[in-house]
Amino acid sequence: MEGLTFSEFTKRIYIKAPLGRVYRSWATGRDICTWFLREARYSDSLGRLRDPDEPLQTGDRYTWKWHNWDPEETGFVAHANGRDAVEFSFAGVSQVQVQMQEEEKGTLLTLRQYGIPTDEESKLTLHYGCSNGWTFWLANLKAYLEHGVLLHDTDIDMGRFPLAGFEFVNM
Repeated sequence: MEGLTFSEFTKRIYIKAPLGRVYRSWATGRDICTWFLREARYSDSLGRLRDPDEPLQTGDRYTWKWHNWDPEETGFVAHANGRDAVEFSFAGVSQVQVQMQEEEKGTLLTLRQYGIPTDEESKLTLHYGCSNGWTFWLANLKAYLEHGVLLHDTDIDMGRFPLAGFEFVNM
C-alpha cells in the first residue's frame, strides 16, 4: 500500500463525454449546480459576482451551498485553465485538484484532495468523509453526463440524522 496516506487521496473515473463538457461541469456556477450543488457563487478578485454561465478564473472566490447539508463552503480558485484543470481550496484546510484528459472513448477525470491534516478528526471527516463524498459525486457526474440522470436527493432533509454525512451515500 505504498503511496497511500491520510494527508491525501485520489479518485478517478472515466466519463463518456467530451472533455469540454466535463470541464464546463466544474467551471460554471450553473453547470456545477446541475450535478453537485444547490447554489454556487463565484466572484472575481475585485469581488464582482460572476454570471452563472461565466467560467471561473484563477483567483476567484467561491461560496457553495448543498441541498442536504447546512454548512456553507467558501474558498478560492487556485487554478482554472479554461480547458482541462481546476484547483480550489476545500474544507478550510485542504486543496482539491481536478484534472481531465481526453481519451479515445471520453474523458478521464482525476480528482486529488491533498493537504489534509493527519490529526484523528481530520482523518475521519476530511479523508474518510470527503473520499466517500467525492466517490458519490463523481458517479453522479458520470450518470448525469452519460445518461441525463441525477442520483442525489434535493428535497429530503437528511440533516436530521446525526451521522448523515457518513451514512448516506447520496449526501
